[in-house]
Amino acid sequence: MKPQTEVTPQRQIRAVFDDKTIRVYQAYSDAIADSALANGTFASPPFKMERMTWVKPSFLWMMYRAGWGLKDPGQTRILAIDISRAGFDWALANSCPSHPTPGISQQEWERHPVRIQWDPERDLRLQPLSHRAIQIGLGRQAVALYVNEWIQRISDVTSLAHEVHALVEKEKFDEARAALPKEIPYSPQMASATN
Repeated sequence: MKPQTEVTPQRQIRAVFDDKTIRVYQAYSDAIADSALANGTFASPPFKMERMTWVKPSFLWMMYRAGWGLKDPGQTRILAIDISRAGFDWALANSCPSHPTPGISQQEWERHPVRIQWDPERDLRLQPLSHRAIQIGLGRQAVALYVNEWIQRISDVTSLAHEVHALVEKEKFDEARAALPKEIPYSPQMASATN
């Protein structure tokens, strides 16, 4: 594998986006994925609106979490969800760290509808890199907005996950890298993502 040549900031949102939408990823069971693809959102069971749901703009972090869609029966389908940038930016503006930190009361922490967590980004072998990828946990209020307002399009990218994984297994790293979604630095228009 080629060494990483550019220096990436420790915390930087990198994503596929255009002027209206930004892409996040989630992994689900066949039942939830099929329902979401049929309805264009997650508004019906077996998706649970009352549970926190985590979205990830990093394709490779999603691959790490879901083991390329091969790890867990509940995560065999990888979905790419294009959501409005306004919604994504609202989530960042209304977020707090995933765990209480000094200087923020438990009550104040609990009032935030969104949690932010920064975890080591992953390379093609799913090994940790020195910089971090953002995960965004949507609580009940944010889930309702996500499901009913923010989602613009849902695509099944499970076959892409399997294709990249097969190339990595054959050590065809240049081809695998070329097949990855083109994620570039994202600057929120409504908030700074420094939580």
